[in-house]
Amino acid sequence: MLLPIPGYEGQNLLLLMYLLLAVQLSDIFQYIVGKLLGKTKIAPNVSPSKTIEGLIGGGLLAIAAGTALWWITPFTPMQAAFLSFIIVACGFLGGLSLSAIKRSIGTKDWGYMISGHGGVLDRLDSVVFAAPVFFHLTRFAFVP
Repeated sequence: MLLPIPGYEGQNLLLLMYLLLAVQLSDIFQYIVGKLLGKTKIAPNVSPSKTIEGLIGGGLLAIAAGTALWWITPFTPMQAAFLSFIIVACGFLGGLSLSAIKRSIGTKDWGYMISGHGGVLDRLDSVVFAAPVFFHLTRFAFVP
């Protein structure tokens, strides 16, 4: 991810770290909140463990974490909150979309590389959707 953001040259690795932390924390928080408080399933035929409570509670926690990381980015706290919201929404849609693909081809996981967590793509499905949106929003907003 090479974005020539004025005043932020040479720090693109921090943007990548920000994106990956926000996406992964969102997945983790949604899972935890969903397990603890989840009652209302969002798409039981596609992804039976995803709940509205997990999405909202975990999403809010991930947005808070992403906002708290504003200092490693060229963003203001409000911009970081907005981009964190976008990351959470796109990550959720990515996870749901790839779960639908897995269901349609009759598989549970994309592999068995990580015991109990499936394959690498199971860990990165949310990144697949969130990364391009994050990149282009950042590029359009911060690159002259």
